[in-house]
Amino acid sequence: MKLCTAWGSNIYTLHVDNGADIQSQSRVLVTGAAGRTGRLVFEKLKKDIYFEPIALVRTERSARNLIKSCDLCGLEHVFVCDVVKDLNFDEPPEELEGIDSMIICTSAVPILSKRSLFSALLKIPVNLIRRRKLVDFRSLRFKFKEKQNPEQIDFGGQVAQINLAKRLKMKKVVIVSSMGVTDPSHFLNSVGKNFDGSGNGDILLWKRKAEKYLIDSGLSYTIIHPGILTDGEPGLEEILIDVDDKLIEYGDRSIARADVSSLCVAALTVGKEKNVSFDCISSNFDNSFSPKSAEEVLTDFLLSGKTANYTL
Repeated sequence: MKLCTAWGSNIYTLHVDNGADIQSQSRVLVTGAAGRTGRLVFEKLKKDIYFEPIALVRTERSARNLIKSCDLCGLEHVFVCDVVKDLNFDEPPEELEGIDSMIICTSAVPILSKRSLFSALLKIPVNLIRRRKLVDFRSLRFKFKEKQNPEQIDFGGQVAQINLAKRLKMKKVVIVSSMGVTDPSHFLNSVGKNFDGSGNGDILLWKRKAEKYLIDSGLSYTIIHPGILTDGEPGLEEILIDVDDKLIEYGDRSIARADVSSLCVAALTVGKEKNVSFDCISSNFDNSFSPKSAEEVLTDFLLSGKTANYTL
């Protein structure tokens, strides 16, 4: 393994030469591969002989952690770059030549405000005496790190990635977004804001703007809106797909990250010729039957001709 500069002063490429013949494999760039969902997408593609995934992560530390945590030792490429500021180059590096598809798993990540946590903890004795809930979780506030808010990551960063896909003439772009994007009043849009409405929030609104940019780009696309992401095992529940946040009506709106990663790969196989945007959750199924695979569920959905309505 060697670490070398791919382009610019802050972008690196980690190479591991395992002597494999990958000429017939489809090269896929997985961005946000250091995250829990992105890592699962990357690992699933690595297990598929038809794909050669390349992981894109933001820091060198994330790259090394990815290599250390990955059970598969044959990592071909790991790119380290900031999608917000490092993708604006005149000529793409030769290491990225021949990439067929991109799966975008990047997202702004909120962190808990220490001040609001400290305030909530101070109120515990009073709440205990008054027989109230010890911690009012609605009082907790979240914020985003500097230069990593939703406008910068979920819109600006994704636009930069989509522009990269256009320059490289990629055949397919898949975005892992989120359910709730049709509702401006969704509570996730308040994350990062102060009580007076100021601050950096509106994560779902910025995600939806990036989705529209992809749709208008002329690239072939699949946009996936998962429900609440869990760390469960794949294939244990039936995957349900619909559009326009109709699945929010279900009581349990969760789905395993592993199932979402399977849908991402299915978008490159059974969905490669289709432009579609959909929501997904999972549900308990009749134990007398095995749940359908992600490929089967997506194939059935594509036959319906449905896709999200971006005029809502």
